[in-house]
Amino acid sequence: MTKRLILISIALVCCLDIIAQTTDSSREYDVLFHEAMLQRQKGHHDAAFDLLMRCQELRPDASETYFFLAQYYSAMKQNDQALAAFEKAAELEPSNATYMETLSDAYIMQQRYDDAIRVVKKLYEADKSREELLETLYNLYNRQENYEEAIAVLDLLEQNNGKTERIALSKSRLYIQLGDNEKSAEEMKGLMEQHPNDLNYKTLYANSLMLNGEHDEAVRLLNQVLDEEPNNIRAQMALRGYYNSEEDSAAVMQMTRRILLNPQATTEDKVYQMRLLIAQNEDEGGDSTVILNLFREMLDQPEPDPDIAELTAAYMDLKKMPRDSIARALELVLALAPERTSPRLQLVQYAWEADDNDSIISLCQAARQYNPEEMAFYYYQGMAYYRQEDTDHALEAFQNGISVINEESSPEIVSDFYAVMGDLLFQKERKREAYEAYDSCLQWKPDNIGCLNNYAYYLSLEGENLDQAELMSYKTIKAEPKNSTYLDTYAWILFMEGRYAEARIYIDQALQNDSAVGAVVTEHAGDIYALSGDMEGATALWQQALEMDPHNKLLARKLKKKKYLRK
Repeated sequence: MTKRLILISIALVCCLDIIAQTTDSSREYDVLFHEAMLQRQKGHHDAAFDLLMRCQELRPDASETYFFLAQYYSAMKQNDQALAAFEKAAELEPSNATYMETLSDAYIMQQRYDDAIRVVKKLYEADKSREELLETLYNLYNRQENYEEAIAVLDLLEQNNGKTERIALSKSRLYIQLGDNEKSAEEMKGLMEQHPNDLNYKTLYANSLMLNGEHDEAVRLLNQVLDEEPNNIRAQMALRGYYNSEEDSAAVMQMTRRILLNPQATTEDKVYQMRLLIAQNEDEGGDSTVILNLFREMLDQPEPDPDIAELTAAYMDLKKMPRDSIARALELVLALAPERTSPRLQLVQYAWEADDNDSIISLCQAARQYNPEEMAFYYYQGMAYYRQEDTDHALEAFQNGISVINEESSPEIVSDFYAVMGDLLFQKERKREAYEAYDSCLQWKPDNIGCLNNYAYYLSLEGENLDQAELMSYKTIKAEPKNSTYLDTYAWILFMEGRYAEARIYIDQALQNDSAVGAVVTEHAGDIYALSGDMEGATALWQQALEMDPHNKLLARKLKKKKYLRK
């Protein structure tokens, strides 16, 4: 008896010890989990993750630990571990809708659609008031191209809500995917009968009949629609498609014209129809008369569409019509929509090629009101003033253009802006600002050859930074080894550095590569010849230069004294 009591006592002590340990472990888990959530809220995610890992050791059956760990695994792109943790959380607490939905999302992310469908079905079975779950199922079946099951889901939605346009249209499309045009038409017929006064449903039903091969009935219905509503664009488009399939060109053209002149047709409808018609016209020989007449009719409407006007100009350009005709079409676009950039730029380009600087300035000035962010207009306006030798207005235009530079600006255009500004500033003897402009130019485009040449040449004229000038000039002759202007600059820099023999090599190349070199290059050649010991050659070159520039007093003095003079 005593022995038995001892054994019972020992067992009781062991049980109490286990209970105490379990209680302590549970209490520790609660404390650590609470702390993990606090750290998570504070954004201390490393600490929160470590605490959750400890919680998992203490309570391997705690679903919430796996749920939060899964989120951290996802953030660390450890997708397999994240999915395993989501699965464990849902397994431990399958009645938790949040866990189950998160699991289905994880399956979808990994394109495990069968698993996602299984989870979503369980969720719906648990709460059939959640119709959004049926929408999810419908989308999943569509992704799998399982159209039968997708239709079954739509049937269920229809039972709950009655027949709706969206469900009927969706079912109709799915039946088409399954090749069952008859059932597709039945869906549209039911929708039409449910809404007998809505002509759009009658049109949709007619379209489904077309697909089912019941052309006569479809045409009859479409004509009924147009009898009631002559400008019904859907019916017009459907009939045009039918006539086109029947190769009835006269009927196609008639219906196309109705669409194009239909005030209810959208710009997209009209542009689409015109593009189809232009393509067909080109295939048949490209008789532009029909197309231009249609454009003219559309533009003669009370409120012409600027998109149609722009398409007209593009078509005229395609047909290589006279520029003055295209320009009139572009001017109409701007009259209808003065904020448009493309047609104005095209007009500027035409004026540029025609040396019509006044038109360029006028067009660009207007553009700066409507498109102040478009740098091209500042560039062309500045260059037009530059060609008119109006350097003040040219510099103003370029400086205004610089003010709209942003991160998305074209490096080529920005570089050219600064390059021309540098030239203008140097002409105005604002040398420091000119060099700053050149430096900015080369920051945007280090290989701007024109800038490199001019910068180097102006430095050489001033006798400044000749080493830098030589490096820049050398890049230009490497890029264009037969450009006489660049060769002259390089030769002149070498001359300024006292390297006369080398300078003569490059100035000879400049003379050889251009039979019509100007007075400046020829005078440079004479100077180089003179200091490299060939005074006879120098005199001949100076004489040629003086004939081209008879008012050059320094050149006349060189010839008279037969020696090189700096000033």
